[in-house]
Amino acid sequence: MITIEELNQIREKALSNIELRQKEQKYIPIEHKDMKSHTIHVLVCGGTGCHSSDGDKIRELLEKKVREKALEDNIKIVLSGCFGLCEAGPNIVIYPEGIFYSHVKLEDVDEIVEKHFIEGQIVDRLLFKESRGEEIIKPVNEVNFYKKQTRVALRNCGLINPENIEEYIALDGYQALAKAITEMSQKEVIDLVKEANLRGRGGAGFPAGIKWETAYEYLADQKYVICNADEGDPGAFMDRSILEGDPHSVLEAMAICGYAIGADQGYIYVRAEYPIAVHRLEIAIKQAKEYGLLGENIFGTDFNFDIELRLGAGAFVCGEGTALMESIEGKRGMPRTKIHRTAHKGLWGKPTIINNVETFANVPVIFQKGTEWFKSIGTEDSPGTKVFALGGKVKNTGLIEIPMGITLKEIIFDIGGGIPGDKKFKAVQTGGPSGGCIPSEYLDTLVDFKSLEELGSIMGSGGMVVMDEDNCMVDIAKFFLDFTVEESCGKCTPCREGTKRMLEILERITEGKGEDGDIERLESLAETITIASLCGLGQTAANPVISTLKYFRDEYEAHIYDKKCPGGICQELLEYFITEDCIGCTKCARNCPVSCISGKVKERHVIDTEACIKCGTCMEVCPTNAVIKK
Repeated sequence: MITIEELNQIREKALSNIELRQKEQKYIPIEHKDMKSHTIHVLVCGGTGCHSSDGDKIRELLEKKVREKALEDNIKIVLSGCFGLCEAGPNIVIYPEGIFYSHVKLEDVDEIVEKHFIEGQIVDRLLFKESRGEEIIKPVNEVNFYKKQTRVALRNCGLINPENIEEYIALDGYQALAKAITEMSQKEVIDLVKEANLRGRGGAGFPAGIKWETAYEYLADQKYVICNADEGDPGAFMDRSILEGDPHSVLEAMAICGYAIGADQGYIYVRAEYPIAVHRLEIAIKQAKEYGLLGENIFGTDFNFDIELRLGAGAFVCGEGTALMESIEGKRGMPRTKIHRTAHKGLWGKPTIINNVETFANVPVIFQKGTEWFKSIGTEDSPGTKVFALGGKVKNTGLIEIPMGITLKEIIFDIGGGIPGDKKFKAVQTGGPSGGCIPSEYLDTLVDFKSLEELGSIMGSGGMVVMDEDNCMVDIAKFFLDFTVEESCGKCTPCREGTKRMLEILERITEGKGEDGDIERLESLAETITIASLCGLGQTAANPVISTLKYFRDEYEAHIYDKKCPGGICQELLEYFITEDCIGCTKCARNCPVSCISGKVKERHVIDTEACIKCGTCMEVCPTNAVIKK
């Protein structure tokens, strides 16, 4: 059992070890100071993306070289969570200056050690592209990708070692739990969360405080707290990154919730496909128990709370609360008919609170900094921040955390860096398979729960996919619907059968077999599925189709009536042509698998469009880009 005094002692000692990373970062002259006599911390990204690109091996090699050079007293190599700028990984940030190296490889380690650690010179070629100016070097916090972000849920990710509980404690970790259970009543804790107007970050945005209050007021001999970490949206990795980079923030928040509603048992339902997150959660739970921050009589009170992990087997539908509880209970993960509120009858028929990872990650900092601070960020209706996985046709792909109320344009062009190749922005899809596509005319839309819903999309868990002029919106709708069809549990007919019929129509349209009346059939099916499906998966499955029909109806009509794909994506609707730029090199003819290209050497070639199988090989091998598709 740990006391508050002992927690504070750990905090003071640990803070001295990491305060170097908190110092104000300033512009650094190119003529860099000698670092041999200075203490530096080298934070190496340990997120899944960088891990898959040898990030762990880079960290281990750095540690080895530092030992070999007897530099351990001045240089500390630190495992950290995701920095967010995933497209630039593996990433390294060196404090206190905030020097940001990107795309680091194993073969770069010797140069970093010799030139940077020993000679005190920056390795220019490894600097992140936006870090280097004409006369100055921008520290990581001045890079455009980070300047418009506000990190709350991700506040510790990339700053602390997620496998060291004392580094979390150093940054006021577990102070919120201590305050809640020793100074506040259950009702006061709930009132504080309600006052902050913290809305659920997992999809619908339901106020967390109201949910907690419902469970608190319902009398029962047993109550539960569940963290929903079953993140299954394509391209989404917000929750994974928090669990990998700051697992204790979730454990602390769950314990606070447990105290508030009167629960002594928590479960984290996490995808088995997240091995690093699972590993760090296991370490964090073990550490929290060893320090007396989980278990019995926490901080000398009569409050007991424990947490267990439950691994999901990759079923997207288990992200839905009732299906998740069925899975924890050892049953097949299928949604329940919602006769009762989960806060009244949830896991094993007992009052249960389910919040997702990001929602919980916001809780400790609200207690630390207060509700007014939290509400000063974002909008009145949607206070705080939102984490998004920014991907698709954008230069800076990765994880971002923005204040609610920022515009889509700021996210895509300021933080994301704009569209590669100076292509024209076409649309952005938010909310994953349950979300909708928002066209370019709404780029100035504020990102909050209400604004996105009014456009036919949703905040969702935080997926954000950018599309350019080369994307086909019918194909995009088909992609997301195909995912939903595969992930439907099959329990209710509207979702099981209706989504399949919609997908069949979309497949016909993209194959050039669309018919008059297909659009109306899609709209009719979408309405039925949305109204009649049992759970949120089916109720939102048609959103990508509905939104693309609303904003890009002309593309559907072009596919059906003109047998053309405006985006040049749907192979069955394409025709390949050879322009006057052809130099007659014969590469296209020699590589064509069906020999449908004719022409003499040094003369323009011709494609037999009737025989062409539209494989695109001719376009790939042409040295002068003379082959085009329409």
